[in-house]
Amino acid sequence: MSEELEGKHGVQSLEVGMGILKAMVFGKRSMMLKDIAAAADMPPSKAHRYLVSLIRSGLVEQDPLTSRYNLGPFALNIGLVAIDRLDRIRLGLAAISELRDEINETTALAVWGDNGPVIVRWERPRRPITVNVVTGTTLGVLSSAAGRVFAAWLPNLTRPIVKREVETRRNLPPGVETLADADALLASVRDRGLAAISGNYMFRGVEAAAAPVFNFKNELTMALVIVGVEGSIDMGEQSAVLARLKGAADALSLRLGSTRGSDAAALPSA
Repeated sequence: MSEELEGKHGVQSLEVGMGILKAMVFGKRSMMLKDIAAAADMPPSKAHRYLVSLIRSGLVEQDPLTSRYNLGPFALNIGLVAIDRLDRIRLGLAAISELRDEINETTALAVWGDNGPVIVRWERPRRPITVNVVTGTTLGVLSSAAGRVFAAWLPNLTRPIVKREVETRRNLPPGVETLADADALLASVRDRGLAAISGNYMFRGVEAAAAPVFNFKNELTMALVIVGVEGSIDMGEQSAVLARLKGAADALSLRLGSTRGSDAAALPSA
């Protein structure tokens, strides 16, 4: 067999092992052997043999008390290295840290996941009372500030989810009853250049704002978010805090090569 043909065939055992790792990642928790086997669509005995090798390589570890399996230290290192090598994420993390220092509010970085924006990191302010944000949380589209940013500038990607939220009445904000209402809400977000929610946020007593960050293709790539206790952030049109949020997002967009400038609110990405 030629090297070219062998390369095209790949290594089946490696692909099976990756299937087990994917099952564990999508499981989002420590898992029992039977659950991993079921998720990977293989007999438990076969899954166990692969798990033994994955444990030896450091990609998986097993809790001796519960017998549950979880991702191991080497898998976590791979994830950290991958994140570190993504310039947009690294720059975004620096941006929310600097913004936190400027405004002394909880800041966060959101990227698009499978079913909505996902918080990848957050920074705690120096305040006695703060709002904690759970890393890895997938937010609603119409009910969260970050979700509205993605829906406003990525309509083709988010339209099915917006439609589903309207049809299922899932955490709809006041005044949104139809798709037309949702479209009007998102148009106002584009007009303002950011999304700000106070008084009717998805969690009682919490308010939030988010601003879009664009890449060198002038496409929305992530959102900078601030979150605070209700009444702690000026949500008005002349708010200095929201101006700093928008300024930080615009500066990051410029750093990523965007040419949309401060008028980036004008048109949504296709």
